[in-house]
Amino acid sequence: MEYTTLGSTGMEVSRICLGCMSFGSSDWREWVLDDEESKEIIDRAIDLGINFFDTANMYSKGESERILGEALEGYREESVVATKGYFQMREDDPNSGGLSRKAIEQELAASRERLGMDTIDLYQIHRWDDETPIETTLGALDDAVRRGHIRYIGASSMWAHQFADALHTSDRLGLERFVTMQNHYNLVYREEEREMLPLCEKENVGVIPWSPLARGYLTRPHEEIDATTRGETEDHLYDHPYRDGGGPAINERVAELAAEKGVTMAQIALAWLLHKDWVDAPIVGTTSVEHLEQAVEALEISLSPSDMAYLEEPYEPVPVSGHD
Repeated sequence: MEYTTLGSTGMEVSRICLGCMSFGSSDWREWVLDDEESKEIIDRAIDLGINFFDTANMYSKGESERILGEALEGYREESVVATKGYFQMREDDPNSGGLSRKAIEQELAASRERLGMDTIDLYQIHRWDDETPIETTLGALDDAVRRGHIRYIGASSMWAHQFADALHTSDRLGLERFVTMQNHYNLVYREEEREMLPLCEKENVGVIPWSPLARGYLTRPHEEIDATTRGETEDHLYDHPYRDGGGPAINERVAELAAEKGVTMAQIALAWLLHKDWVDAPIVGTTSVEHLEQAVEALEISLSPSDMAYLEEPYEPVPVSGHD
């Protein structure tokens, strides 16, 4: 395993972050693993040297956090645990979502209890809240840091102007700053390169992209995507413009390069991200130990500048996706 410093935090994290959206309950989404299978993958991740884990309160309605907390028992001090809040957790409680002080305080308390952790290493806002002034959100998060409930705060998909406003607000009011950006970024969705990634680089913000494999679109030839359980049942797979612009051509080039190097398509797609200087650790979700092991092996793949250019060349601008 390779490690890197996460943005300006000083924390050392594995170059692969294990995403825990696929752990919890198949009642939530059909492809999600239940307790025993989830813990098997987390245990293997620990064996492989992964110390960085990302979950959210909304994943399986809290079950992902519970499973991760139980699986990390005995490994808590060596682990860096990130979770998120924003999406409404209970239909009958409108204050169980959003980024008001009330929502943050009660949902953070619930996350800490499920994780079994007094202090969460990185607490992220899952999305931007148009209904709550950023000063209010940052004030609540700053208080949580001062109480020792969280160590660092991070953000997720939003417009670059919103993130810049949040950073400026923290500086102006002397509040904790967002130290990470968890954004939508992969070979077939590169709109973040226009503004968000240069901003993160300038502000020394750690970048931990979600959907590095484009919800599976970069793991197999595009005509085979619908053959998977997730492809058959996951409506969200089609929410993003992976098939637009140069997507199919990029998919074919990933397959070609993978065959040439004797590795998997997923490993080529991950290697591309790992070669990007502004990326700290892609968040890799998986439902099998085999795929987890292959993701770690991607650290050993070397892509030449010509390989990188070949993979990137077909890309065309697509609509911004992932902010809602």
